[in-house]
Amino acid sequence: MKPNLMLRLGAVLVGAALLSACQLGTKSAKQYGYRGTGMDQITLAAANKKIDPINVVPPPPYDPPKPGGKPAREAYQNVQVLGDISEDEFSYTMAAITQWIAPEQGCNYCHNPANMASDELYTKKVARRMLQMTRNINTNWTQHVKQTGVTCYTCHRGQAVPTENWALPAKGNPDTILGNRHGQNAPVIATAYSSLPNTAFAKYLLNADSAPIRVQSTYSHPSRLDKTSVMATEGTYSLMMHTSTALGVNCTFCHNAGSFQAWNMSTPKRVGAWYGYRMVRNINGEYIGSLASVFPKHRLGPMGDPLKVNCTTCHRGINKPLGGVSMVKDYPALRPTAPMVTAAAAPAPAAAPTKMP
Repeated sequence: MKPNLMLRLGAVLVGAALLSACQLGTKSAKQYGYRGTGMDQITLAAANKKIDPINVVPPPPYDPPKPGGKPAREAYQNVQVLGDISEDEFSYTMAAITQWIAPEQGCNYCHNPANMASDELYTKKVARRMLQMTRNINTNWTQHVKQTGVTCYTCHRGQAVPTENWALPAKGNPDTILGNRHGQNAPVIATAYSSLPNTAFAKYLLNADSAPIRVQSTYSHPSRLDKTSVMATEGTYSLMMHTSTALGVNCTFCHNAGSFQAWNMSTPKRVGAWYGYRMVRNINGEYIGSLASVFPKHRLGPMGDPLKVNCTTCHRGINKPLGGVSMVKDYPALRPTAPMVTAAAAPAPAAAPTKMP
């Protein structure tokens, strides 16, 4: 076989692997768009036959209370976040949160039963900040969560600590190859078991100052307008592999294979992902990162930072968390009617973004 033909064949095989999300099992393909545009959505056949228990939505703890009544801030002491709702709605929401996060430990996971108003447990301080975060997501990040919204269960799924999380990796010895592999050749599920760098989360999803996600340039040669190196693209591809695995989709869910870069050829879902990356950065930086001094040592990563979120934390292998079911409609306390003015607000652009974040 001629060398050029072998190279072309290898490129085709690699491209097919990338577009199929690199997951084993029988797949089904559905074409959308015009023929020849490379817009096939490939899914695992098994995923269409049954619902993973992790995505089953729990029912409300009891029938939602009727509107009206004494405000929670007047009925209870030290209510700093949900004081604007009624006493009955407050109790209803607390009962649901207990079911979502600490079904075995109960209220005592966050509260001292002898003094429910006390802030002595770190878990209560964390829960308060997470309630602020949830309300913020449901009011200021509708470009990503739409009207479906999120609740505590979207991430926790009955666990005190969401099982899908990440922290800054421990630093190795920079003087040896074995001591510092820069996250490479250490396959983890978060990056689809690839040998690509597993430190992409720290680079791209840490906070508002995270590095821009770049691969392609419109310029053919290195210049002040084109500083993206081949090495830099590995981290980006690692993040893309993570996103593909987290949502259970292949690349053409957001991109057009004719031009992965072009926004005018991409699907509308790419805009949703654009906001999603920014939302995750905001969650990790403004909300979780601000709790570094509150968490005990055993709840921190090897570098002393709190456990943070990524795409899998909510999505769990499907493109719409919990199959697209809106739990927040049963818990209006988690989606205030008045917009929240915070640093997290992300105004919608007049047109689709011209570049990825």
